[in-house]
Amino acid sequence: MRVIRSDELDGRPLELDAEDLVIEGDNAVVLPLLPDGAFDTIVIDPPFNTGHAQRRLMLATLRAQDGEGDRTGFAGQRYRTTELARAAYPDRREDYVGFLAPRLEHARRLLADHGTLYVHLDYREAHYVKVALDELFGRDAFLNELIWAYDYGAKPRRRWPPKHDTILVYVRTPGGHHFDAEAVEREPYMAPGLVGAEKAARGKRPVSVWWHTIVATNGREKTGYPTQKPEAIVRRMVAASSRRGGWCLDFFAGSGTLGAVCRGLDRRFVLVDENPAAIEVITARLG
Repeated sequence: MRVIRSDELDGRPLELDAEDLVIEGDNAVVLPLLPDGAFDTIVIDPPFNTGHAQRRLMLATLRAQDGEGDRTGFAGQRYRTTELARAAYPDRREDYVGFLAPRLEHARRLLADHGTLYVHLDYREAHYVKVALDELFGRDAFLNELIWAYDYGAKPRRRWPPKHDTILVYVRTPGGHHFDAEAVEREPYMAPGLVGAEKAARGKRPVSVWWHTIVATNGREKTGYPTQKPEAIVRRMVAASSRRGGWCLDFFAGSGTLGAVCRGLDRRFVLVDENPAAIEVITARLG
């Protein structure tokens, strides 16, 4: 894996060779340097435009032997927490679609003829971005709207708690895209008694609504980076829409989840992020 800064490129086109790439820099500068049609799959998780800062604290929690502490756990046991690190970035843009559209146009150019784009979005922006994608790719290139549903965090009492993200899926060539349904890990049936023992044991292919928890606070995946997404969610996209040895791109790389997934599935990757803290997390995570 090679880590470079965009200013080291000096505007020169990038060639994809034997090394995976991590690039620190503005994706608006980096994307024009990447080769046309090079990527099987592009998976992006752009800032959600929530209007406030995204923050993440990394805490160490130990049982308080003296009974004191700042948190209460199971059976009333008291725990003491210590802050290890924190990360944050602003998440507000007045013209969100205007910010994304030129980058999405590059994404279409960078996809192979059989390639697929996944755009992970907040429910407040998904419909605006879909209209832009319809214009850029063509409405016949729209493949799916995926809903990632989870159950974690605060639950307001004056409306239905919003506990889902939207993932829009577009292909470079309608009808000519690569999709390997058998490569995707199966999941249990919700009502196994209705399908028989053989089907229940085999499980079912995921449909367009994905129930999956967020990254566990004490899980091995946890990096402490704000808005980190679970590997299992990204793995489905990469497994279905790319081929072994194919190149995948994430130009809002964040914590580097796409790279971690590609490593496990024998895919190649290019990760781009302008936040030095993100590059630190990625290099620590991926070596």
